[in-house]
Amino acid sequence: MTKSSNIMRLALLQLMHCNDKVANVQNAASKIESAVKEHRPRLIVLPEWFNAPFRSYSETIPDGYTSQHLSNLARKHQVYIVGGTIPELGENDAVYNTCTVWSPTGDLVAKHRKLHLFDVDVKGGIRFKESEMLCAGNDFTIIDIDGHKIGIGICYDIRFEEMARLYRNAGCEMIIYPAVFNMTTGPLHWELVQRSRANDNQLFVVTTSQARDTNANYVSYGHSMVVNPWAMVQQSASEGEETVVADIDFSEVEQVRQQIPIFGQRRIDLYATENKSKKRE
Repeated sequence: MTKSSNIMRLALLQLMHCNDKVANVQNAASKIESAVKEHRPRLIVLPEWFNAPFRSYSETIPDGYTSQHLSNLARKHQVYIVGGTIPELGENDAVYNTCTVWSPTGDLVAKHRKLHLFDVDVKGGIRFKESEMLCAGNDFTIIDIDGHKIGIGICYDIRFEEMARLYRNAGCEMIIYPAVFNMTTGPLHWELVQRSRANDNQLFVVTTSQARDTNANYVSYGHSMVVNPWAMVQQSASEGEETVVADIDFSEVEQVRQQIPIFGQRRIDLYATENKSKKRE
């Protein structure tokens, strides 16, 4: 894709996960190589926790094991890689759920620490307290690929419309959420929240999930997805390991925003959404 083009090919890698970090990274590397050979994408997106969901496997960025492999893969295949998420070892022994983004030169262009931790207790469904293991990030993350602004969120971040609105206000045409919804919230809300964020902000919403392993302690819903600015599902995976390829036509963003001009019709004299983070995009 050239900078003047409005078309960008994505490959979403819905990967099976195990408790072996090396095996998970090797599987991702193999699937990246296959996606490049078969589909020639500009951008490849991996799932949340694609390498290992354990604090004991946390590593520093960008010199850790997983980061070095993602850097080498991006450079080798001349693609952008949104590296799902990994457990990042940060300051004062804090661990974050962190997404890294790598350029075709192998450079780390951004990292996003999950802002909203998944602390829920659904009666008869799921109880999970991410804050017992992780710290939350405090910054928004926007990347630029070929002149197109793309916001980054992680899983539970997608439920917070204010975050998506701030990305829209900053000029984003797409938001990417590596995510792993479960078998309680997935059937209820997975497609709903994606279409809602796309509809509210008239942009593309992209999610990449782990494949479903019914023997895992936390069973993923799967169904990695691309939703367009009309809030229609453009592409979707099923439950198993799968590569989803989508050609994104960014001209659709402007078309929708011109035809239904809600952005310019907002009563900002009465209400507003404000970015209060230290790092303002």
